[in-house]
Amino acid sequence: MRLRDEDTAYESTSSSKPLRSAVAGIRNLHRIGPTGVWPTLFTLGNLIAGFSAIYFAAKPLDYEGPWGWSSLTVAGALVLIGMFLDSVDGSVARLTNAVTNFGGMLDAVVDMVTFGVAPAFIILNLMSQYVGAEGTIAIISPDTGHSLGKLCWAIAAIYVSCAALRLARFAVETNGGQLGDHLFFRGLPTPGAAGSLVGLVLLHEHLMKLSGGESGTIITWIAGLIVIIIPIMSLVTSLTMVSVIPYRHLTNQYLRVRRSFGYTARVIMLLCLMLWFFQETLAVIFFAYVLSGPIALLNDRSRMLPGEAEDL
Repeated sequence: MRLRDEDTAYESTSSSKPLRSAVAGIRNLHRIGPTGVWPTLFTLGNLIAGFSAIYFAAKPLDYEGPWGWSSLTVAGALVLIGMFLDSVDGSVARLTNAVTNFGGMLDAVVDMVTFGVAPAFIILNLMSQYVGAEGTIAIISPDTGHSLGKLCWAIAAIYVSCAALRLARFAVETNGGQLGDHLFFRGLPTPGAAGSLVGLVLLHEHLMKLSGGESGTIITWIAGLIVIIIPIMSLVTSLTMVSVIPYRHLTNQYLRVRRSFGYTARVIMLLCLMLWFFQETLAVIFFAYVLSGPIALLNDRSRMLPGEAEDL
């Protein structure tokens, strides 16, 4: 009887060790502390915009949204709204003195949805209209029987993976995404990559609406050319996101500092162009931004002396 009691006591003691260690581990976790309400709300708004973009991108092709927009147009507009909210939340955090590691990590997670998953899903939906299985309009999947469709799905998967690597590296290098008023990014930022793809999709949908469904016109030819450019742009943005090519922080470099009167006039002209030719101007701006990093890097290296180039 005594042996059984000792065995029971031993079993209860040994079984409680994992529980005690788990409790001790929980106690050793760092407390989050207070977080800023307004920056968090802007960041979560960005998340909702990205989630909504995925939802509308999955709608049928004959969907007609507000102002006669297609499902992909609505999805692309929501990604742009997410970009605006993403550019605002950091400024709000600094203005309210609410910059925290929690906010930086949350921003990275949200950016993965809005600028990683959502653009990949949008371009998959668009490509499915051209390279999907015959007789179907379903979104391309890995098990599709169309070889070109499998390639497009793989490109979208590469884009998502590179976006995740880019955001994880940024969070580690900048102490939870807290970098302050920095002027350059190391690698293409995910909003820029998403904007380049979404800008092309919005331009494609705009041209298809202008064509009225007629084939053989110059407008439909340009729209078909955009469909060819999108997978190439997806690969280019994927590689530049995980590269070390410096990219300018447009908001910090061009909007938060004093500029000349001529510079202000050029910005006003650009805004006027966006009012008249919004989709065309947007696509050109993001396309130029993606290429600006490699062009600036090549330009800087061409100006270096031979000895300096060897040191690099």
